[in-house]
Amino acid sequence: MTTSAVSAVRIGVQLQPQHADYAEIRRAVAEAEQLGVDIAFNWDHFYPLYGEPEGKHFECWTMLGAWAEQTSRIEIGALVTCNSYRNPDLLADMARTVDHVSDGRLILGIGSGWFEKDYQAYGYDFGTAGSRLDQLAEALPRIEQRWAQLNPAPTRKIPVLIGGGGERKTLRMVARHADIWHSFSDLDTFTRKSEVLAGWCTELGRDFTEIERSVGVPSGAPDQVGPAFVEAGARLFTVGLGGPSYDLGAVRDWVAWRDSL
Repeated sequence: MTTSAVSAVRIGVQLQPQHADYAEIRRAVAEAEQLGVDIAFNWDHFYPLYGEPEGKHFECWTMLGAWAEQTSRIEIGALVTCNSYRNPDLLADMARTVDHVSDGRLILGIGSGWFEKDYQAYGYDFGTAGSRLDQLAEALPRIEQRWAQLNPAPTRKIPVLIGGGGERKTLRMVARHADIWHSFSDLDTFTRKSEVLAGWCTELGRDFTEIERSVGVPSGAPDQVGPAFVEAGARLFTVGLGGPSYDLGAVRDWVAWRDSL
């Protein structure tokens, strides 16, 4: 399998908005930009995923609007937005607005949703994994159509990142709609699912090499674990960090590795 034509390796950080005061999150995103990361992500949940289940937590898109004003160079986005939580046309308008506030630095990361506690507490229909994927498949064209209708239009073609590895539905959506595919997987799984994605691209007439492939960083030193993923076609490596404080030491290591390539 050939590696992606997306050639430059990029480093992201996911600042998980849990267990922290907002002042600490603000400090962390400023430090991430200063260190030279390419993208700062948060996530779209209403409660912590790890640690104290009722701990401190902040909302995704309000935060992205603040980051759009606070930062000046890095791209920003959610890893990932839950499609179920907002009307697709509204989400498109929110993304377009943050795109303008940030002068064209938003990535729309999106997925079908999975954290049942969010759904129950906020009154959303949890459905099934299959029904949530079907809703995402219906939402993506609506988002694209709304972007084409908004005045003013987005500042650029807003990159769409789709997270997940379902081979029958999710990767087909990636082939049809995404600019970036994010994988939550080890090297062997990443390689196999990349092959599946390439097959969907062939079937749908999409150039597979247009899609940037992204991974959450595995444990280990970047120069030990990164090269094999690069050989397999990964180009975006994201370090996940949670509160109450955000130690960006590992991010610094990954940025240094990127700069050594």
